[in-house]
Amino acid sequence: MTRLVPLALMGLLAAPAQALDLTAMSEAERKAFREEVRAYLLDNPEVIMEAVAVLEERKAAAQETDDLSLVRAHAEAIFNDGFSWVGGNPEGDVTVVEFLDYRCGYCRKAFQEVKELVEADGNIRFVVKEFPILGQESLDSSRFAIATRQAAGDEAYALIHDALMDYRGATDEAALSRLAEGLGIDPAPVVARLEDPSVDEEIRQTRALAQALQINGTPTFVFDEQMIRGYVPLDAMTEIVSEQRDG
Repeated sequence: MTRLVPLALMGLLAAPAQALDLTAMSEAERKAFREEVRAYLLDNPEVIMEAVAVLEERKAAAQETDDLSLVRAHAEAIFNDGFSWVGGNPEGDVTVVEFLDYRCGYCRKAFQEVKELVEADGNIRFVVKEFPILGQESLDSSRFAIATRQAAGDEAYALIHDALMDYRGATDEAALSRLAEGLGIDPAPVVARLEDPSVDEEIRQTRALAQALQINGTPTFVFDEQMIRGYVPLDAMTEIVSEQRDG
């Protein structure tokens, strides 16, 4: 049987904030108040879950507001840094940006869904941010992808990017060169480009941007002004894109 809130407790809760100051109560009043609160919560534990849900909603709303401010403050670096690969429709009405790591399991899980989203929609501008954070193999892969784009162009980058999302092998120069050769890309100029400081500079700038945006995991997406931290399934991405257009 559900315990009703005692009249004394209801009176305290309805009273001005200073009436709830435990330091203003006698020892007996404090003890009675605590016992009544404890008894009520034990009889109605769902109240605790309701309070937690409200707290989470408030935290999520605050995070969304903070993220919106961050995206607006760093919009130029996010959407037009001058070096990140742009796919999909370059003139699309919605821009989707993904910070990714080739060795990230959730990035690989999202890969085909992101591709399907962009291809099926036809009006999405898709920007890839090379954000290797999972060790040397991640860094090797991103450096090779960037060098490919610099040495052989955007089409070659798209090929090596897609291949690296599924690749499970070694990431030394010889192994990645064989991967490139299998895609019809001459690896010699790519390997030569690996030594250019601009390759590491692109990664440094993206890491600095991620730090400014408080991004510490992959994948992280930016749908126009909405930032989503973590994996997003296709149906949810489709809904977010629709919301951005309607907004």
